[in-house]
Amino acid sequence: MLVRRLLYLLREAVANVLTNRTTTIVAVATTAFTFACVGVFLLLYVNLKAMAASLEQDIQVMVYVQDDLPESARGEIEVQLRADRAVRSLSYVSKERALADFQAQFPSESRLLQGLGQNPLPASFVVTLAADSRSAEAMRRWATRAQLIPGVGQVQYNQEWVEALAGIVRYIEVAAIIVGVILSAASVTIIANTIRLALYSRREEIEILGLIGASTTFIRVPYLLEGAALGLCGSALSLVILKAGFELFRHEIHSATRFLGVDALLTFFSFEMCAVLVVVGLFLGCAGSFLSLLHFGEGRA
Repeated sequence: MLVRRLLYLLREAVANVLTNRTTTIVAVATTAFTFACVGVFLLLYVNLKAMAASLEQDIQVMVYVQDDLPESARGEIEVQLRADRAVRSLSYVSKERALADFQAQFPSESRLLQGLGQNPLPASFVVTLAADSRSAEAMRRWATRAQLIPGVGQVQYNQEWVEALAGIVRYIEVAAIIVGVILSAASVTIIANTIRLALYSRREEIEILGLIGASTTFIRVPYLLEGAALGLCGSALSLVILKAGFELFRHEIHSATRFLGVDALLTFFSFEMCAVLVVVGLFLGCAGSFLSLLHFGEGRA
């Protein structure tokens, strides 16, 4: 008996979809478009966050020691830095090595230093921080703490770049949330209107079912299933659109020589994320159907 009921409910849901082909296609297409718009922001956020994490791994802090510092004092600075749990690794760069590196990187400018008569470049420690200490705020706190070590002349890192990147990721995250909420509401409204059209086209049949004793749940389930199917199809189609657009964009980036290697950093949604988006679409479809059924019930009352 239960299986027969389930089959009936599924047949009714399919019948509703087939009866209203045009509105169903429009609803799925519009839902897919709205989900794709949200997906663009999510993709941008995911890739920017991944790039920010990758760049943070390459950011190093330069701890410059004071000139004419005794070897024992330099060793004490190194001991304190290595004892810091926020430090993952460090290396010492002497004045001579700093000069050699500068001459190797900027051969045309090395003559400027030769005219000074002595090496003006300070010795330094190149510090790589641990993963949990690479945020803009954590790096700022660590740099302030390192500056207080006796014998340290200056602590430098690309603070503006780190903070700017973190700020961009935050703005994209907020924008994705706002756009997601607005377009999700639009999807629910579109699906609700589609289900409402189906309800009005079959209102006489619904009234007959009520008169012969069919429960409210029995009458409503096919339309809830229809809404879920619309949301499911819309979200799945949006993923297909996003994947096609993503691959096209990555191909164009790969073809552009000035962005060489950037395409390898771009990633699409993981399987788990795709599954979550499909489930969200299904849930929004159910929500749209529920609103239509609620409104239809109030209208009948």
